[in-house]
Amino acid sequence: MRRLGGVLAAAVFGLAACTNAPPPPLVPASEAPPIPTTTGPKIKEIVLGVDDVKGGYNPHVLGGQSAITTALSSLLLPSTFRTAEDGTPRLDRTLMLSAQVTKAEPFTVTYEIRKDASWSDSAPIAAEDFVYLWQRMRSEPGVVDPAGYRLISNIQSREGGKIVEVVFSKPYPGWRSLFGNLLPAHLLKDAPGNWSNVLATGFPATAGPFAVRSLDEPRGEVVLERSDRYWDTPTTLDRLTLRRASHGAMADSLKDGDNQAALLRADAIAVNLLAGVPKVVTTPVPRNEVVQVLFRPGSPQLATPGVRKALLAALDRDALIASGTNNGPSAQLRADSLVIPPSKPEYRATIPGPTFDRAKTEQLLTEAGYTRSPAGTWGKAGKPLQIQVAAREGAEPYVTVATQVVRQLKSAGIDAKLITPNAEELHSRLLVANPTDTPVDIAVLPRVDAGDSASALASTFGCVTAPPDGGTPGPVNSAGFCDQVIQPSIDSVLTGKTLLADALAALEPQLWDQAVALPLFQVADLLAVMPTVSGVDAGAPLAGVLSGAPEWRRLDS
Repeated sequence: MRRLGGVLAAAVFGLAACTNAPPPPLVPASEAPPIPTTTGPKIKEIVLGVDDVKGGYNPHVLGGQSAITTALSSLLLPSTFRTAEDGTPRLDRTLMLSAQVTKAEPFTVTYEIRKDASWSDSAPIAAEDFVYLWQRMRSEPGVVDPAGYRLISNIQSREGGKIVEVVFSKPYPGWRSLFGNLLPAHLLKDAPGNWSNVLATGFPATAGPFAVRSLDEPRGEVVLERSDRYWDTPTTLDRLTLRRASHGAMADSLKDGDNQAALLRADAIAVNLLAGVPKVVTTPVPRNEVVQVLFRPGSPQLATPGVRKALLAALDRDALIASGTNNGPSAQLRADSLVIPPSKPEYRATIPGPTFDRAKTEQLLTEAGYTRSPAGTWGKAGKPLQIQVAAREGAEPYVTVATQVVRQLKSAGIDAKLITPNAEELHSRLLVANPTDTPVDIAVLPRVDAGDSASALASTFGCVTAPPDGGTPGPVNSAGFCDQVIQPSIDSVLTGKTLLADALAALEPQLWDQAVALPLFQVADLLAVMPTVSGVDAGAPLAGVLSGAPEWRRLDS
């Protein structure tokens, strides 16, 4: 500063030598310039600490599932129905005027969209958004619960696209779970890369009380501001900021008042860390994700149930759950059912008993023609039994669990290797390729319930048939599993001929016996809230914490 002051003084005296006016008084270098003040109202902002804000924000793909994806999509994308506090679907009247079954044969649902509902670029939310999502969900690989969309045979529109008639090939009682998180078709349908790049790095347009001011992945910050284009009641906040931080930094920011809340995938250490923050209130928040290990019949080595059962019996399920949860909130949500997540009221444990049995592994592999070498490894016809385990790159707790799966298989004498491809590579190529091409034998993936558990059943374990309009059949499920014997029962549940609870009583034992999936636990985050805000809570079941953000209030501003 002294050097800078000297340079400024020399410049001023040089100028004074050329004029008759006396030089202006100099500001001492040690004095800072005055800070401008404003008399405007203080910005009402809530800062939420998060683990990460990295991209892949498409809520409709398995490869994009994360707390940040659920949070942002619930706030920035329009939905025909939202989850109510009791867990049931409720018509979102900020977007819809009505939605009802208007014809039984063919089964038809008519939606009427508010005329003033529009995207942030002023384009109307209309029938083309319904059509775009339907077409993508029935044909793209690795999507969440496509079974309901595949029953749609046609979509028609009237009154400038504000009335949408959706025609189904069969009755579908779960129709209220469809058309959540609509996407701006006018910007995406002709975009390069299409579905694979949808919401990869941001939101091309939004529709709701908040708009994206900035989304900075490198800095780890997302800033949302009240949208001037929103047609309904404006949010009480001016700004909502999501900021990446370590768990220790989150705790410090809560203590210092820089953050008013935090949402993190906590282990036991983080739980104890937050417990030391004065006045903080913590609440576990279950996601709609269940961590599962898939033993893929689509893999030639795992085509027979006996080999799948052998590998399943080689895994210590308790140790896998412990490694994935680290005694955080997820540890209380052990998933002992193949279909319904633990946080749902209708959840019932169906697991037949302990699954870990190394003696059974040896017996079944021997019956399948494998022998154990003097070195302790299994093989057949001179070739070792080599198993490739896959989990999405950077996705936790999936990579951690997959790493443990590899270790346990190796300890049982099975040569195993872990690969961590990106989401596009995993779901669009490795899990949909022909059986002779795919190297994935076991995949550690999320099982997602988007609202209709019957659709979740059909999407996870059902066979894929040609769509009702004669188009190309959609991709197989992520396991590559199809059992024509149980398929009629799955179809009966999906179309409402059989109650889900009644069907699962017979179906789940058959699915357990197929040894296709080993569910572990439901992922849960930990929400920490300071008393300086109100309304910040877990939100409606599985809807995401930010689903209630329009009603949040800052009490100290």
